[in-house]
Amino acid sequence: MSRDQSCVSAQVLSTSSRGLRENWIREPERRGNRAAAMEVQPLHLVLAQPHHPRLPGLLPDHPTYCLPSPRLRVRVRGRRPSRLAAVPSRRPHGSQADAPGRAGLECANAAAALVLQLAVCSLLFLFPSRARALALPPPAGAAAAIEAAQEEEDQEWEAALQKWKTKTYALSVPLRIVALRGSFPPLWIKDFVESQGKRLKFSPELRANFDGIFSDMSQCMDKGQIQPKSAMAADIVSIGDSWLGYVIRKGLLEPVKNAEEQDWFHSLSDRWKVHLCRNQNGEADPNGSVWGVPYRWGTMVIAYKKNKFKRHNLKPIQDWEDLWRPELAGKISMVDSPREVIGAVLKHLGSSYNTVDMETDVSGGREAVLESFTQLQKQVQLFDSMNYLKSFSVGDVWVAVGWSSDVVPAAKRMSNVAVVVPKSGSSLWADLWVIPCATRFQTDQIGGRTRGPSPLIHQWFDFCLQSARSLPFRRDVIPGASPLHLENPVPEVPQDKNKRKPKLDTNLVRGVPPPEILEKCEFLEPLSGKALEDYQWLVSRMQRPRPGLFGTVLQKISSVLDLKSRF
Repeated sequence: MSRDQSCVSAQVLSTSSRGLRENWIREPERRGNRAAAMEVQPLHLVLAQPHHPRLPGLLPDHPTYCLPSPRLRVRVRGRRPSRLAAVPSRRPHGSQADAPGRAGLECANAAAALVLQLAVCSLLFLFPSRARALALPPPAGAAAAIEAAQEEEDQEWEAALQKWKTKTYALSVPLRIVALRGSFPPLWIKDFVESQGKRLKFSPELRANFDGIFSDMSQCMDKGQIQPKSAMAADIVSIGDSWLGYVIRKGLLEPVKNAEEQDWFHSLSDRWKVHLCRNQNGEADPNGSVWGVPYRWGTMVIAYKKNKFKRHNLKPIQDWEDLWRPELAGKISMVDSPREVIGAVLKHLGSSYNTVDMETDVSGGREAVLESFTQLQKQVQLFDSMNYLKSFSVGDVWVAVGWSSDVVPAAKRMSNVAVVVPKSGSSLWADLWVIPCATRFQTDQIGGRTRGPSPLIHQWFDFCLQSARSLPFRRDVIPGASPLHLENPVPEVPQDKNKRKPKLDTNLVRGVPPPEILEKCEFLEPLSGKALEDYQWLVSRMQRPRPGLFGTVLQKISSVLDLKSRF
């Protein structure tokens, strides 16, 4: 029952009982005069009273609502007010009422009164809202009680509403990110939270390397279950672009939906769009889906110790061919990535990193590649992606070949070190945001992401690709460059005159190679079937050296090729 209905019911009960006790037609029974009990009142006066026992408090005491029945009278019989009878008005003896037709007139008047009463009751039944509007207010005591009850109920509703508003899940949107440590400025987290407001529940998590992120996701796929704290349960994770084809083929990712409609996609150059559009096999396909969003990129570089070269009257390193100089034998350390090692051999021979057929695309065929590969084995002292810079920093080697994200920060901590991008071009690397395919796992664990990714993923992508986000890269706070400057010129950075930093000897300009070199650089594409056969042929023809030297890289190459090359 609503609050309005309760109020009307209370009014009706109050006025009804009061009418029965006090305000009913004060006629002869109360005065004890039996003769006067036959006194009657006109029906329109009875119906107009506010406390009529049949129609309690429904007809106001207003002349407009009086019923025009001047010749009808209502008589109360006994003490039961519910029995009403219509009788004709008293007339003197000998009047026209004493005529023989008096009985018929009495019946007609009684019938008219009954019809009129039924008509009024029917109208009040059909239009109850009008009746409530015309009802008289309840007594002062009842009105105060009803008002107090209403106020108490309103307070309870207000308290319940405030309690619901304080619940965080009703006002927040989650976004969980698993990223490579040091791959983006920590200030991004603070700025993004401020831009989104309190509705964001941001949970960034940093991992030491891409191998750990990939292994975490692969374990979930192998076991067929997902843990709430795993990288697979995150909304976004970061991986290297060289991993992209393999993780797509293994089913660890889902494409970025509606990417073509987003502002961040339109801000990327065509070179990025070609690199990021893949089919379900992870191969480049202009009609494929977008599987990742870049947030920084860089190149393979060569670092060398200028003081060592000057002391031994050696020419500075400028291109890949300098790694085959006899005076540098045993003085080089290099990453153990199969694509980078064999890619350096192909560049030395004037070919591309993404050579499809070594026999036809390389001068001298596969035998020339094998011979150059064998010579590089003698030149390099250490193939180790984890320790190649340690050997360089302590002076065991004079030359280090690796990714700019590793080499540039290490070179800044040392003196007399130069860093160059080979003038014939180099490989490009990129760190990407991708979306784990968590929706394929069925789980009832709290915290598991069986839903789609957070609705804020595109806001994060847009944020990372804003021009203001490129400033830390241009100031060399973070190694690499913004994806906006892969083909566009890098803006100048105002220098603080009071803040002097040692300038690194390099041909990188604010993290980007010179335009004439950049146009010769290339991203690593997935290996074709024919290229995979050539890699396997090279490994099978290589000599097995003692452990700790080139044997390490050969073992890695063999394991990669056995897995159908994840690169």
